[in-house]
Formats: sequence, C-alpha cells, structure tokens
Amino acid sequence: MDLHSGLPYWIIKNPLFDYFNPLKKDLETDIVIIGAGITGALMAHELCRTGLKCCVVDKRSIATGSSAASTALLQYEIDVPLCRMVKQIGEKKAVTAYRSCLQSISDIEAVLKETGIDADFEWLPSIFYASNEKGVKLIEREYKIRKQHRLPTKLLNKEELYRKYKLKTYAGALLNDQSAQIDAYKAATQLLWYHMQKNHLQIFTHTEVTSCKETSEGCRLKTKEGSIIQCKYVIIAAGFEAGEFLPKKVMKLTSTYALISHPIDRKDLWTKHCLIWETEEPYIYVRTSGNRIIIGGEDEEFNAPEARDELLRKKTEILEKKFHKLLPSVPFKTEMAWCGTFSTTKDGLPFIGTWPGTKHIFFDLGYGGNGITFSMIGAQIIRNTLQGIKDERKDIFGFERIL
Repeated sequence: MDLHSGLPYWIIKNPLFDYFNPLKKDLETDIVIIGAGITGALMAHELCRTGLKCCVVDKRSIATGSSAASTALLQYEIDVPLCRMVKQIGEKKAVTAYRSCLQSISDIEAVLKETGIDADFEWLPSIFYASNEKGVKLIEREYKIRKQHRLPTKLLNKEELYRKYKLKTYAGALLNDQSAQIDAYKAATQLLWYHMQKNHLQIFTHTEVTSCKETSEGCRLKTKEGSIIQCKYVIIAAGFEAGEFLPKKVMKLTSTYALISHPIDRKDLWTKHCLIWETEEPYIYVRTSGNRIIIGGEDEEFNAPEARDELLRKKTEILEKKFHKLLPSVPFKTEMAWCGTFSTTKDGLPFIGTWPGTKHIFFDLGYGGNGITFSMIGAQIIRNTLQGIKDERKDIFGFERIL
C-alpha cells in the first residue's frame, strides 16, 4: 500500500538516502527489526547501544514510509486529553502515560546528542487553543488536572493569544513550554547510518517479510523472494502495516493532509514560532521548518489510497482557509502538499510489547499523533524487557488492555 502521496517536504529538503541492499540468502541473527523508519531507527539505537545484536529489514528504501510524511511535532500531550484518559484507564496510568511522553522528548534529544546527529531538533512552546464553546470547557478541565499533577501548563486568554502570538481564536488556550519539533526523515536515516558505521548494523532494504512464525527456539521469517531468517526475537516496527502480523485488528486507519508554505521573512512569523493545535476533532496543527510554515490535519477515515489522494486539492484549500483565519497577519502560500495514512487507537495510546501468549515477537507501534515520542518509549520498554529489566510502563501500553 502507498503510505503517502503528493510531495512530502522532507525528501525534498534532505538528500534521498541512496541505499539498496536486498536480502538474497538465508540469514541467522539474534534480533530482527521489521521497519526502517523513525521507530525502527530508535529501536535499533537502543539495542546497539546496549550491545544486543540486531538487523533491520524493510520492504522499501530507508525511511520512505510514514516517516517521510510525518510532520514530527513532539509533545507530551496525547490525542486523548488527560481529563478523558483518566476515565478510560485510571488516573495513575493516564498520568504515567503523559509523563512518559514528556520524558521521551528529552530522551530523543539525548539520543541525537549522543550520536552527534543534527536532525533539526528544536525546543518550542505549544499552544492548545479552544475552537468553540465545547473546547473552552475542555481547556478548563484539562488545565485543572494538569496543574494537579504538575505537568507544564499555563492558561492564556483570547486577548493574550492575539497580543503575544498573533492568534485569532474563539477563546483561550493552554500553553506548555516543553514541546519540540524534529525532522523525522533526517533523524531516521542518519541514526541508522550511524549504527551501520559504528556497530556494523545490517540493514536489508527492498526485502518484504511475508510470514513471521514463533518457534520453540525463537522465530522463523520468510521473505517474498524465499529467503529464510532464523532469529531469537522479532520486533515489528512497521506502523499500521504491522496489522498483517497481528491476530486481530487493534487500530483504525486515518488519512491526513499536510501543506508547506513558500519561504517567508522570519519577522512575519508568530512569537517563538511555537507549535499550535486545537481542541476540535479532527484538529489542525501548525509548525515551522526554518522560514516555512507547515499546516496539517483535516483527517478522514481511511478508505483507500485513491480516495485519500483525490481529496488532496480540496483539503489543501480548507487548510489554507483555516490558517488565514487563525493567523490573518501571517502570509501563507502553499508550495507543496501531501497526504498520508496513519493509525489511531480508541484511547490514544500505542501498542508496545508481545501479544498475550507469545514470547519472541514484539510490537513497537506508536499509533496516533504522538508516534515519535511513543516510538522512543517503545524502544526503551522492549530493550528493558530483553535485558530482564522491569518497566512499569509495559502494562500501560500493552495489548492486554483491549482483550
């Protein structure tokens, strides 16, 4: 399936990673990671840095799946607000999920510093604004519970938003000063290249795994071309395409749309070019990349790539209009537009760990708007599990919650 179409900005901004190495023979190894996007890259990093031998397999070129289309906002705020999540999974687990996301942003920064990779990581404030009266009530409840649990948050009124940030909104917003943004394509390709050089990480591209079976001693994989891979453990980091390795459907497919502007004078940007998103569902979100503006959102339930792609022009016009209404003094003219497919869950949380009853097949599925922060968490949990280290987050993000 085509995971995206149009012209994703990140593979125009960066040199396309020119690496071709399909698996042409049988292979024995300790750990196989299926997926060479940002999730697989973070997973490989956590394994390599702790001395665990692994390889990466992907049916595409490196990071040309969902990672190439990601708008890569890093926030501790999850798609399901904390005030709602506590009712779904309990207060302790919900707060731990939010705090884990907050910590993961610093952890991602630490990975990039440790490896010397410049993936345009930048700390920025984030504004979560009320789109309507329903949003006003949500903002009030959310502010109260975040303050109660000492999560970074500040309440701004409508006048402050316009005066300080040029935002013309229905009402007020929550501001948090501990968010960030990144170039996910650059981070994934450079992180994998780093470990190819430093730890002799093997990466097999254009190699599609068609079956994955658990055995008494580990796992046996078969590729489309007929090669057999024997290993102790498999870690599936293939986004929604991981569904073919799961016994039941655990996510909903969603189509999303994104635009990037022509370059503008940086003085015309809003204050601190902070991240912006709204209470409406589906929400729109705004970030920058250098002196360009990225808008995303207008999500639709996924039907097929063709139906998703046909809506691109219409969604571009809608997103442009919403931006001009929100930031009327900021110039915006679309230069590139793209659309993609991602997965969401009912509780806004990822699926990390083994399917109940199995021992050797792990899933690292950062579904939802927090895919990259969830991927960092998943890499840590799975690494800890393989090392026999207890991780309290395992129960929060595991499959047991839906069975």
